[in-house]
Amino acid sequence: MTSQVLFAALILATGAERLYEVVLSKRNAAWAFERGGKEFGQRHYPFMVALHAALLLGCLAEVFLADRPFIGWLGWPMLVIALGCQVLRYWCINTLGHQWNSRVIIVPGAGRVTGGPYRVFSHPNYAAVIAEGIALPLVHSAWVTAIAFTVVNAILLFGFRIPTEEKALADLEPMT
Repeated sequence: MTSQVLFAALILATGAERLYEVVLSKRNAAWAFERGGKEFGQRHYPFMVALHAALLLGCLAEVFLADRPFIGWLGWPMLVIALGCQVLRYWCINTLGHQWNSRVIIVPGAGRVTGGPYRVFSHPNYAAVIAEGIALPLVHSAWVTAIAFTVVNAILLFGFRIPTEEKALADLEPMT
């Protein structure tokens, strides 16, 4: 039971972090719109929000209702990966500055950021989301949640979100 309580605390902390990101995203969206920002992909955005909320709720439901055990050899490495995902996420957020947003909003003339983790690949934040979607549930062996999130997230990311961003960013000049 102790491991379940600690896992619940981890999920609640992750939820609190996501609420902070919502506030930051709204602030950055206002900044972008004040500068003529144009939003893309509005139709898929509510599904992404629902999916990310479902990840957290699914973790809790599966661990408590299905009585999933904490398995040390799996849980500890997954916790390290989940925490590492937060480091990568905030590196992305800091690198993008005011341009970071949970929506796709392009500010004319702002340029496409190519520094920080964006030097390595185009969508490092999504790498963090993918890894976290697997690792976070597996901290407490919630494998059904990990699989379900990963499949639906892959459909949303590769079918909608990344193509939307690539199209929106296509005409921006690179900047570091």
